[in-house]
Amino acid sequence: MDGQTDAGKLAVLLEHWMGHNRGHVEEFAKWAEKAREAGHAVVSQRILEAAGQMDKANEILQDALSELGGT
Repeated sequence: MDGQTDAGKLAVLLEHWMGHNRGHVEEFAKWAEKAREAGHAVVSQRILEAAGQMDKANEILQDALSELGGT
């Protein structure tokens, strides 16, 4: 990295990616419910599993942000 400027850009990117992922998780939850209501329980469960993995990715990205000194 090229010093503080790149670290600052990286922190902004990490925050953006986490926010983007949260948006996906919300959308996944909506569609998992629709799938469940339509009788597709296994599809619903798979979507919820994907949402859980996205949450896990955010935890890892948050750890990276913390390593940069972010919150």
